[in-house]
Amino acid sequence: MKPDRRHFLGLGAAAAIAAALAPALAARGGQAAAVASFPYTLSDARWRERLTRAQYEVLRREGTERPYSSPLDKEHRKGAYACAGCGHPLFSSSTKFDSGTGWPSFWQPLADAVGETGDRSFGMVRVAVHCANCGGHLGHVFDDGPPPTGLRYCMNGVALAFTPQA
Repeated sequence: MKPDRRHFLGLGAAAAIAAALAPALAARGGQAAAVASFPYTLSDARWRERLTRAQYEVLRREGTERPYSSPLDKEHRKGAYACAGCGHPLFSSSTKFDSGTGWPSFWQPLADAVGETGDRSFGMVRVAVHCANCGGHLGHVFDDGPPPTGLRYCMNGVALAFTPQA
């Protein structure tokens, strides 16, 4: 079979699609933050033992829980939010607000609590947020939050552990 113009156009289109999808597929296969070194580390087997299936999917595989599925979205008590994977303090209830998105949202993390990485999965450009202690994926940060920061840290509830203030 002799290659013709359609053959080359088809190959070019396939290569362009593969190049466009590569970052998203790579991001879904593992977490970008995982290549960094973190103070708290466990083997994949230990993470699977330690976390529920939903927590593992979010924290270690960059999944996203269904909106409105977390009881922490409607949590209004004073207290602290920590990483469900390692217990590292992340947010204070004093920075939590109802974003109407279906996920617990905060306008500011605690100092040195989180890290951020670029996320180009699903054809979007976003900023992913991870625990600075273990690298667990928490959610994303957007610039449509309330004052004083104007930021919305949109977190997966399964990635958080809440401790009410006594």
